[in-house]
Amino acid sequence: MKLTDTKKSLHAKNATELQTELNALLKEQFGLRMQKATQQLQDTSKIKAARRNIARARTLIHQKKAGGAA
Repeated sequence: MKLTDTKKSLHAKNATELQTELNALLKEQFGLRMQKATQQLQDTSKIKAARRNIARARTLIHQKKAGGAA
């Protein structure tokens, strides 16, 4: 499977940068949820993409923590 630009950029960041990125992604997800609730969101696939990006960031954070401890 070929890594996309998003995945490559996340892999290049350190743990603190990933935490900052995760916070931004969580705020984006919140905004999308509010848009959906008020029926302003046109493209609902953005919610799924945001959830997956959050999962990617959290996975990398945990991997980097486990790699640093080993």
